[in-house]
Amino acid sequence: MKYSIIRLAACVLALSALLLACSCKGPEVKDDYAHHCTLYIDCRTVLDNMDKLDPDKAEIVPEDGIILQKVSVGFDDGDSVYDILLRELRSRGIHVEASFVPAFNTAYVEGIANIYEFDCGYSSGWEYCVNGEFPKCGCSAYYPEEGDEIMFLYTCSLGSDIGDEYRGE
Repeated sequence: MKYSIIRLAACVLALSALLLACSCKGPEVKDDYAHHCTLYIDCRTVLDNMDKLDPDKAEIVPEDGIILQKVSVGFDDGDSVYDILLRELRSRGIHVEASFVPAFNTAYVEGIANIYEFDCGYSSGWEYCVNGEFPKCGCSAYYPEEGDEIMFLYTCSLGSDIGDEYRGE
């Protein structure tokens, strides 16, 4: 009987903690940024290359290939494309993983929404473009301007399938 009361009390305490956690608001998102741009993320190229895709990843690829619809986001002076990507994906609960590459002094985006480089072959991974152009620097070294359109696109062919022809530079 004594253990039943203890178990009941533990369950009530756990349930109370769960209800409290669910009623709390998530992290407060700043809405008074100095500038705004758009952010869009897709992996539609994977849909044409499912035969190359790691079989364990097939069920996580969105049916339409779009991970984040085009959305207006804010940023301040000094924020890089990488800063914007991290902040926006984390605020939406979308997984992102990156590492710092000392040789290039920039961050390298390894995975978004659990879709990683090499998941769709040796020539696959994430690239970004701003206003339709693919910058020749990492996303943590690129500082957007008011109204820029930032896209993170998954390539299965070193960028040629998303409009970034590799020129060996």
